[in-house]
Amino acid sequence: MNLIQALILGAVQGATEFLPISSSGHLVLVPWLLGWDFDPKAAFVFDVLVQWGTIVAVIGYFWRDLFALARAWLVGLWKRQPFADPQSRLAWLLLLATLPAAVLGLLLKSTVENTFGQPLTVSFFLLVTAGLLYFAERGSRPFKSMSILTWSDSLWIGMAQALSLFPGISRSGATISGGLFRGLEREQAARFSFLLSVPAMLGAGLIALIDLSNASNAMDQAAPLLVGFLAAIVTGWIAIHWLLRFLQHRRLYIFSIYCTVVALGGIALYALRN
Repeated sequence: MNLIQALILGAVQGATEFLPISSSGHLVLVPWLLGWDFDPKAAFVFDVLVQWGTIVAVIGYFWRDLFALARAWLVGLWKRQPFADPQSRLAWLLLLATLPAAVLGLLLKSTVENTFGQPLTVSFFLLVTAGLLYFAERGSRPFKSMSILTWSDSLWIGMAQALSLFPGISRSGATISGGLFRGLEREQAARFSFLLSVPAMLGAGLIALIDLSNASNAMDQAAPLLVGFLAAIVTGWIAIHWLLRFLQHRRLYIFSIYCTVVALGGIALYALRN
């Protein structure tokens, strides 16, 4: 992998992790569309490190919120009143929403990994993302904020997040859609989705680091890895900031259209090449 490829893929990861268009799907389709053929072990190392770049981006953007949540959660445990403070309660809701993806991720790890080398499958999953975004906008009636989320709301959003284990189904798209279906205001659904990404991505990142520790070529391409990591941080931060502002006044239909176009293009290209 050269520096230009690393820059492009790092930027793609950072932007598409938070925009509701599937980062994992794009990391499968972009190299395939451009005819880039990477060593699987090198590609794995790169994917792990750029994923940590997006973790840095979301923690950097929401560090005040995350500090307040962690502090309230610890104080609630210390005082044996874990749900008394609204921030502590929100922290517990985020942890609850993390469980479905964590459990299914462990149970379906090998099945999910097998789909990452299948552009056609990824294209069909992008159509699922498009459908989620469209029907969430059509069927939702936003009326509440995160402060009045219920346990069932949180679990519903968590189950939506579990869908995104498969490349092509956007994590942010699924969780924002889940929030809209439960009545969350659009910007609040996005904020909950981004906060929820922290435990989800940290867990996935730690598992990937364990796998990475067994890779003998982890530092063979230090320069491209650093470029991809930094690109993911920058574009991830920009994507979060932009999407939160966008959703204050606009709907998700444009992302549904984008996913549909990319998916149909991928399916057509697959048919032509085969």
